[in-house]
Amino acid sequence: MNDETIDSWMAQGACRAYPPNTFFPSDGVGVDRARKICATCSVTDQCLEYALENHIDHGVWGGCSERERRRISKRRRLTLSIAAK
Repeated sequence: MNDETIDSWMAQGACRAYPPNTFFPSDGVGVDRARKICATCSVTDQCLEYALENHIDHGVWGGCSERERRRISKRRRLTLSIAAK
């Protein structure tokens, strides 16, 4: 993604109406709150891809927690390694 593309989808994010710390919660309740906001967002796919491509380890991105993003990344790596064989 180039900077212009990033700026474009970020400007449309539902998260823009909330303080950033909403998406960097310290507990499961906070993660659920952030996910509910993400569920109303039109750019969750772009947001999730951005976090995965940039290996962002903290916060809720694209409606996914850190743990969920690690699982997605691991699945993708396994799929790529199987496809390469």
